[in-house]
Amino acid sequence: MNEALRIVVVAPDLDVADPHDEAALAQAERSRSLRIGLLENGYNLVATLPGDVFLTERLTQLRPDLVIVDAESEARDALEHVVMATRDAPRPIVMFTNDNDTSHVKDAVAAGVTAYIVAGLAPDRIRPILDVAMARFQHEQALRQELATTRNELDELSAELKDRKLIERAKGLLMQRQGLSEPAAYQKLRKAAMDKGLKLAEVAQRMLDVADLLG
Repeated sequence: MNEALRIVVVAPDLDVADPHDEAALAQAERSRSLRIGLLENGYNLVATLPGDVFLTERLTQLRPDLVIVDAESEARDALEHVVMATRDAPRPIVMFTNDNDTSHVKDAVAAGVTAYIVAGLAPDRIRPILDVAMARFQHEQALRQELATTRNELDELSAELKDRKLIERAKGLLMQRQGLSEPAAYQKLRKAAMDKGLKLAEVAQRMLDVADLLG
C-alpha cells in the first residue's frame, strides 16, 4: 500500500545562492536526504514544490496522498500555504524540521499538521513515521465524518420536532375554532396538504400565520 503512496514534498530549492550560508546549506542537505530516503523506501515522490501562492493549484493538479513540509518550524509561510492548499481536500501533512524549539508544535498541529517530526530524517524512521501519520489522519477523518453524521441526525431530529409542534398547534387551532375532534383536525390538515402538494408542516405553518394575522 505504502509503495503506491503519492507524496509531494514542499521545500526550498536545493540550490543555495550563498555558499557561506551554513543554515541554508544544512537545510538543503536535510531536504536532499529526505527525498533520497523516500525513494529508498519505495514511495512515489511525485513532485517537490516551493511553498508559494501557487501551491494550491499545483496540489489540485497532482492530487497527492500525503504532503511533507520540509522546513524550519518558524517557516510559517510554507506551512500556511500547505494548510490553505489542503483545506478543501484534506490530506495528511507531515512536517520535518531540525529546530528543537517545540513551542511551535501546538500551533502547527492546530493548523492541520498531522505529524511534527524533529530531526527524524534517518531512512529507517521515514516509513514508520509516515505509516503513523496516515493512520492518524484516517482516524481523524473517520471521527470528523462520524461527528458530521451525528450533527446531521440531530438537525433532522430538531426539524422533525419543530414540525410536530407546528402540526399540534394547527390541530389545536382547528379543534378550538371549528369544534373538530383531534382525528378530524388531523385529516383536514392532511387533505389540505395533499390538495396543495405541500408538506403537512408547511400547511400547519400557513394556517398559524393566517390565524396570527386575523387575530
